[in-house]
Amino acid sequence: MANPLRVRWLGTVPYREALAVQTSLFEHGTGQHLLLLEHPHVFTYGRTADLSTNLKCEPAAVGAELVAAKRGGDITYHGPGQLVGYPILNINNKLGATGHVCGVEGLIIDVLTELGVPNAGRLKGYAGVWLDAGTKRERKICAIGVRLRKGRTMHGFALNVATDLTFMREHIVPCGIGDKPVTSLAEEGIDVTMEQVAAVVARRATDLWAAGVAERQDVAWRHAADGRDLAAFSRGEGPGGQAKVTPSRAAVRLEEAGVDVAAGLSIETRKPNWLRPKVVLSAEVMELKKTIRSLDLVTVCEDAGCPNLSDCWADGTATFMVLGERCTRACGFCLVDTRKPMLPSSDEPERIAEAIDRMQLDHAVLTMVARDDLADGGMAHVAACVKAIRLRRLTANIETLISDAKGDEASLDLLFDARPNIMNHNVETVARLQRAVRPSAGYARSLSVLARAKKAGLVTKTGFMAGLGETDNEIIGLLADLAELGVDIVTIGQYLRPTSNHLPIARYAEPAEFARWKQIGESFGIGHIEASPLTRSSYHAKSAADAVTEPVAVSLTQG
Repeated sequence: MANPLRVRWLGTVPYREALAVQTSLFEHGTGQHLLLLEHPHVFTYGRTADLSTNLKCEPAAVGAELVAAKRGGDITYHGPGQLVGYPILNINNKLGATGHVCGVEGLIIDVLTELGVPNAGRLKGYAGVWLDAGTKRERKICAIGVRLRKGRTMHGFALNVATDLTFMREHIVPCGIGDKPVTSLAEEGIDVTMEQVAAVVARRATDLWAAGVAERQDVAWRHAADGRDLAAFSRGEGPGGQAKVTPSRAAVRLEEAGVDVAAGLSIETRKPNWLRPKVVLSAEVMELKKTIRSLDLVTVCEDAGCPNLSDCWADGTATFMVLGERCTRACGFCLVDTRKPMLPSSDEPERIAEAIDRMQLDHAVLTMVARDDLADGGMAHVAACVKAIRLRRLTANIETLISDAKGDEASLDLLFDARPNIMNHNVETVARLQRAVRPSAGYARSLSVLARAKKAGLVTKTGFMAGLGETDNEIIGLLADLAELGVDIVTIGQYLRPTSNHLPIARYAEPAEFARWKQIGESFGIGHIEASPLTRSSYHAKSAADAVTEPVAVSLTQG
């Protein structure tokens, strides 16, 4: 049987974030992928582009980015209303880039024919798909640009569905072709939605590249019960549709992502025995508590009431929350305070370092609240903590569990340059439930953070929860995505509802299921998976790190 084509509808994704994800799949993965998405306004250009002639505007003045891309071709445009597809595939080297381009052209021609556009075809000497090629009315509807290296492809196609063609007609010379116009399905009178076009592309691409075997996951398109369009929801522009009158906005978002909230567990439902931990407050643990209090620090272990506190502290691991206790986001699963945050404490790095030195920790985890109020998302502060710890306790492994910094590459680099031993960023849940579980974040953005950390040469780690309404196939698909990105460590635990105003629990997954997910994920190539009902992001963090890393001497002058 052919390997499945892993099709992902990702919603609207900034170009640089999508580029980080596809580059990581291209460089680390071995499977077949098709990423389908829209971009915010962006002009991209290949190695041979003539910007002096073909860029006719100041990109920022028209609300667009300008990004260099390692592909063939001149300048092109991506934006809302345009279906962008990135096939990351293994192909026969004998086919070559020209043969692959021809295959992508054939795919789009077939898609357009099925959608009622009978005059789609190729134009000799020009890549892409054209309408009425060879006549006086020839016009381009789909741009294509690819990269091929060692039999693996990236980049792909941009099909104009309902695109604002002003960006191509007035602001650039698209693909450097000044004497031939562009068009879109909408301009040709074809009334179809982005979802309908994506569905046809996904089906035909699966037939072409994977013998009809697909594994597909989407950021939510529409409400499962009544079919309400959730296009804005999938783009991260809001909850989508008219909100229902319910006690919890979080539950509304979950329903809109297709979860039957009414069928879930009530907060009064008794926990099964495997979710009833025994916390042992030994003399050693109580002494560590005194140290933390004396330095006015916060550990997530205590603040979140982690059931594994005594286990981890006895193992020489603790998790410190930096940048305060107030978060600028309101995720549906989290109990952290969301009032206006205070300014970062300038002496916190030194206090953290002193605590870790006093506690003689072998593995220190620094986590953080999201700080969207700070220009760099708080990354410089976390980096300062890493450097301070290294000066006080060189032998300690340092793991940083961070927010996404709004996907800003420069901000993330501030931390990456400090070289934490483990760079952890939680994806939290499967693609479909992202906007419900954490409406200010996104699946593609989290994958891009992990991809960028991997490219920086760091050991990468992520985690997610079971029991929010995801399916078994969605969990397996998520594990496949993480493996293909080259993620080294994954944690999987049971979601537990903090209060009745938080997301409801769909079900309690049994211990055998966690063991099975661990086996499947590690068979995909993930170095270590920590999976059990009570697993949290930092559970057995030291042993997980030891499983995938070799001891490395760290220079005091690094970063």
